[in-house]
Amino acid sequence: MAISGLREKHKQEIENLTLTSQPFKTLKLFIVAVAQYLRRSLVYILTHGVWLMILLSVTVAGAVLFLSADGPYGKHVEELLEYARFGLWWVALGVASSIGLGSGLHTFVLYLGPHIAFFTLKAMQCGRVDIKSAFYDTIQLNRSPSWLKKDCSEFGPSLFATPSGNQVPLTSILPQVQVEAILWGLGTALGELPPYFISRAASISGDKIDAAEELDESSSENGVASNLNHMKRWLLSHAQYLNFFTILVLASVPNPLFDLAGIMCGQFGIPFWEFFLATLIGKAIVKTHIQTVFIISVCNNQLLDWIENELIWMLSFIPGVASALPSIVAKLHAMKEKYMAAPLPVTSNVKVKSWDLSFASVWNSIVWLMLLNFFVKIVNSTAQRYLKKQQEAEMAILKKKLDESQENSH
Repeated sequence: MAISGLREKHKQEIENLTLTSQPFKTLKLFIVAVAQYLRRSLVYILTHGVWLMILLSVTVAGAVLFLSADGPYGKHVEELLEYARFGLWWVALGVASSIGLGSGLHTFVLYLGPHIAFFTLKAMQCGRVDIKSAFYDTIQLNRSPSWLKKDCSEFGPSLFATPSGNQVPLTSILPQVQVEAILWGLGTALGELPPYFISRAASISGDKIDAAEELDESSSENGVASNLNHMKRWLLSHAQYLNFFTILVLASVPNPLFDLAGIMCGQFGIPFWEFFLATLIGKAIVKTHIQTVFIISVCNNQLLDWIENELIWMLSFIPGVASALPSIVAKLHAMKEKYMAAPLPVTSNVKVKSWDLSFASVWNSIVWLMLLNFFVKIVNSTAQRYLKKQQEAEMAILKKKLDESQENSH
């Protein structure tokens, strides 16, 4: 009875440990847990990644010396900083998307996807793909690309003009946004490393990841969460089949199971380079290109034109609809051409600025709300995991005392 009562008490404590109900205790446990995670990861890297640490130290030292040097190279230094800012921005967005064991910030929907769509629409509108002022002229923090608000006349005549309008092929648009997508994919691969390192360190120290126990505790959930737990439990039961190919397949498609796959790879001793290379190829090469090609195909009308032709062909067999199809299609094409046409000159700059400010404010508010929600989820789950470990230690002590008392009574 004492053990069952203690388990119920522990369950209530975990459920009540949130930033809304117990903010100070939650933040305290979160900070302690993060400090422990960092220490264990640092120890693992120092013992298994000496050359990585040396290379990183030399790179940082060289960058500091280079940036502190004044003289005629200031312009080149500024250019390198722009490239570094560009690379770090997209890699950081990828890390933010995959880190957090399934509760990550969906930066593809917020940044990379809209960037690819806006560039494709602008290229279709202007009939050119050389609209960037520089390689790093992309969406970044508090900065929009210069080409987004420019008129097409500033870029020159269309290079892909056809009688039916501008038709920019996918193969011309893809290289212009390919680097951003690959960098974002690299960030998603890097974001999968903390669970692997933590699980690997726990395996070396003799601990075991209690993922199956956590799934059992949440088995009472309904709907999508319950189906997801069934899928994760199936992956746990087949973890012995994890290898380069299976990791590559799991990383190449959007799925909510890869965080658990990273934990299992660390727990079962999958070599680091086998895990990371499979993850890197799957996420940075295969998955990102599938997503990028899909968005470009939608926005440059290739996929939409194919769907339109198929729908017209199917609707032409319906009596009464076939006669109305030409007028419906003509109206839809007129709407599309009006949308894709260059905007007319606006006489009042004040209205344009107020609209841009309003749209930016709404979008930034949505982003900040998602960031806040992401932070709250991470803090709550990390603090609850740390509290659960403390409770398990307390339960082990209680069981030991009960066993000793039973032996003494005999």
